[in-house]
Amino acid sequence: MARRACQTALTALAAVGAVGAGAAVWGVGIERYLFTVRRHTLAVLPAGSRALRVLHVSDAHMAPWQHRKQEWMATLADLEPDLVVNTGDNLGHAEGLAGIRRAFDPLRGIPGVFVHGSNDVSAPSPRNPFRYFLGPSRTKHREVALDTDALDSYLRDELGWMDLNNAAGSLAVGGLRLDAFGVSDAHRGWERLDALPGALETLGDRSEAALTLGVTHAPYRHVLDAFVDLGAGTLWAGHTHGGQVRIPGSASALVANCDIPLDQARGLSSWARAGRDVPLNVSAGIGHSIFAPVRFGCRPEASLVTLTARA
Repeated sequence: MARRACQTALTALAAVGAVGAGAAVWGVGIERYLFTVRRHTLAVLPAGSRALRVLHVSDAHMAPWQHRKQEWMATLADLEPDLVVNTGDNLGHAEGLAGIRRAFDPLRGIPGVFVHGSNDVSAPSPRNPFRYFLGPSRTKHREVALDTDALDSYLRDELGWMDLNNAAGSLAVGGLRLDAFGVSDAHRGWERLDALPGALETLGDRSEAALTLGVTHAPYRHVLDAFVDLGAGTLWAGHTHGGQVRIPGSASALVANCDIPLDQARGLSSWARAGRDVPLNVSAGIGHSIFAPVRFGCRPEASLVTLTARA
């Protein structure tokens, strides 16, 4: 009996090991390259408006050698978006801007907005992934600075995208006025919500806008609540990576690295605040830290959100 029990235990252990090895091979070698476009439709524009296609990109975490990711991102221009919303963490390496250029150059001439994630400012560092189960990650004291000015110059001056880091602005898109405001990375405490009311006042009569977008990298509850209070009609965020590793088929992430409810850490949902329900799109992102090259049950993604007229 003891010998049989020992053989059974060893067989079970071998099976668990084989499943674990297979999952690792899938997550590291296959799924992180299975780029996909997540599609949604939102009826949020004034009656009679033509549809607008919004491409939401986030968390590229670009390194120069990631050619497959660069090539796939370049094909996103084929979706013919009317507007690009970039929710940050574009860089993942000191030389990542070269890859970002190859990825985003086909989008030249298309209006866009962007905010920063922490990896647009400082390079990633190795982390214990199990610490994410204890709550949002903390900043290390020693950081390697990235060339944020060069990134911003490319996004703002070459692509023509609007910088919404603790700022606001108006865009003409498809014959409609869209207002937009945003904050820098709330995960690092860089958000300046108190700066937004004054910035919005400079936009003039906001009732003339067909829609107001609230844009943040990290979807912390206090940021989303403030955005709704400031009149956002749609909310856009990244940062979570959708959990990056999920139980296949589960509606919730295991971790989100912020305080958003885990069932809202990826995809389209609704953010309730003070009697309003505002659409919230959280992108699971296109990339990953170079120190955690895995995706499991959570494909790398961009979102194409088609905005249509209200009935």
